[in-house]
Amino acid sequence: MIKTDDTALNKFIVHKIGSDEGHSVLSNQLWTQGDEDSEAILKKLLLNPFVNHASTYEFAHEVNIEYNVLFGLVKGIFEKEDFIESSKSIAQHLIATSKHANINDGDLFVAEFDGLELNGDYVQGIGIYKFEEKENFLETSVIDKRSVIDRRKGLSSRKPDKACLILLTEEPYTLLILDNNSKSTDYWQNDFIKHKPKNDFVNNTTDFLTITKSYITDQLANDFEISKADQIDLLNRSVDYFKKNETFVKDEFEEQVFNDSSVIDSFRRYDQRYKDEHELELEDNFQISAQAVKKQQRVFKSVLKLDKNFHVYIHGNRDLIERGVDDNGRKYYKIYYEEES
Repeated sequence: MIKTDDTALNKFIVHKIGSDEGHSVLSNQLWTQGDEDSEAILKKLLLNPFVNHASTYEFAHEVNIEYNVLFGLVKGIFEKEDFIESSKSIAQHLIATSKHANINDGDLFVAEFDGLELNGDYVQGIGIYKFEEKENFLETSVIDKRSVIDRRKGLSSRKPDKACLILLTEEPYTLLILDNNSKSTDYWQNDFIKHKPKNDFVNNTTDFLTITKSYITDQLANDFEISKADQIDLLNRSVDYFKKNETFVKDEFEEQVFNDSSVIDSFRRYDQRYKDEHELELEDNFQISAQAVKKQQRVFKSVLKLDKNFHVYIHGNRDLIERGVDDNGRKYYKIYYEEES
C-alpha cells in the first residue's frame, strides 16, 4: 500500500495514557533524535504494519466532517499548528473516549512523517499509535567485572495494539487503521477516529471482487445450470483479470470473464442489487490495487470437493477437465495433464 524507503521521521512524541487526565502524563518534549540505527528501528516499528495494508478509510461524521474531533486536530498539524500541543489534544481526546472499563492504559505515540510513497506520489503523514502491552526481555551488562542480567519490559518488534496513519491526500484524507485488540470495545475506531470506507480504487477493487465472488458462488447456479468446475473457472478468470491489468473496465471484464450476454445481464442485475443493499458506490473504471487483489485472492477458493475422497485444485485451463457419468450412474471427472510431480 505504501513505500517507506524515502520516508523521514520529522517529529515524534510519547504520552502516557491512563483512565483519566489525573492518571496520565502528557509530555512537553519531542523525542530527541538519536543515531541512525535508533531512528531506523523506530520507523520500522511505526510504519511496517501498514506496508501491506489493503483497506482504506476516511474520516466521517453524521452531521458534518468539521465536527470530527480527530480530523480537526490532524488538519491543524498539517496546517503547521504547534505539534506538541496538538499531540496533547489528541491524547486528551483519546482519554475522553476511553471510558469503558475494559480499556487498558498504555503509551500513545504521535509521529509526523515526510516522504511516504502512496501509489507513486509522495505525501505527508501523521501516525497515532497506542501500545497497551509490552514484551519481557533480558538485558545483560558488566558491572565491576561481574555479569549482570536484568529483566526489562519494552516494545521490541511488537506491533501496536491500535494505530492510525493519516495520509495527506486531497480531502478526504486517506486513513490506514489497525485494531489488534477489539474484543471488548470498538472505541478506537468508532469514538476516537470515527471513519467510513473511502471511495477509492483500493476499496473499489476489494468491493468488486467481493461482488463477483458472491455472484459466482451464490447466485449463478440459481439462474443457470453450471458445474462446480465451471464456477471455479469463472472465479479463476475473475482474479486473473485483476492480476493481469492495471485498470479495471467493467464492460471489458464482463466480456472476458463471463463471455455470454445472458450471464452478463444476470450479473449486472445482481451487481446493482448488491450495491443498493450495501450502499456501495463503485466506478465502472478504476485503477486496480494489486495489494487488494492479493488479499482478496485468498478467499477465491479453487478447490473442487468430491464427496469425502478427493479435493481437486483447479488453477488453469478449464478445457483439461471433463465431467461425465458412466454406465452405472457414477459421476466422474476426467483430467488431462502432461507432467506429474
